[in-house]
Amino acid sequence: MHKVAIREAIVRRVLERRGRLHLFDRLDPRRTALLVIDMQNAFVAPGAPVEVPAARAIVPAINRFAAELRRRGVPVIWVLHENRSDGADWDGFFGAFVSPEKRAQAAAALSPGSAMQQPWAELQLSPGDPRVGKNRYSALIQGSSGLQKMLQERGIDTLLIAGTKTNVCCECTARDAMMLDFKVVMLSDCTAALSDEEHLATLENVIQQFGDVLASNEVLSLLDK
Repeated sequence: MHKVAIREAIVRRVLERRGRLHLFDRLDPRRTALLVIDMQNAFVAPGAPVEVPAARAIVPAINRFAAELRRRGVPVIWVLHENRSDGADWDGFFGAFVSPEKRAQAAAALSPGSAMQQPWAELQLSPGDPRVGKNRYSALIQGSSGLQKMLQERGIDTLLIAGTKTNVCCECTARDAMMLDFKVVMLSDCTAALSDEEHLATLENVIQQFGDVLASNEVLSLLDK
């Protein structure tokens, strides 16, 4: 788990801009959902093609938090990245950002139904938890997934963001969520990146422009008010 804190200079900037650090006095469990993003073998397993080692450290926190949310009637939605096995449905990524010798392995690991594309075994999923596949960093950009429709059908207006990478798929989804008028909370203890610096950069981006940044225990206190 990343041991970082938002810098005092950023805190002062936020306070000067809006007069308060945190956005929400209360969260409505009936209108809130947890998105757990990309916690799949391809990202979490040791030696995986797109491994994020720190993602393994947040698994206990995600499990504890998800269990508490289910008790409160808050849906836990598993957002799983998937692309064609040849990566041709997202050549803008696989063809540009992955070297030719690694492209086939990375794409195959994220193809639907492959063992590497499945959730990490130590995560405690419930049979009632929805799963959503996405084919872009953001689960809410047009054409990426059916997540927006699912949320609208459930009357959800508040999204809690967990998973990996903090600064890529989690941040992209959070940014788009805010611009679609969802309330957003980035979970500081349930997200992971490749470095403390990248993780912190996203927390500081989000709290200034896109949503709130809270630890999971802080979210539970807001849901219980």
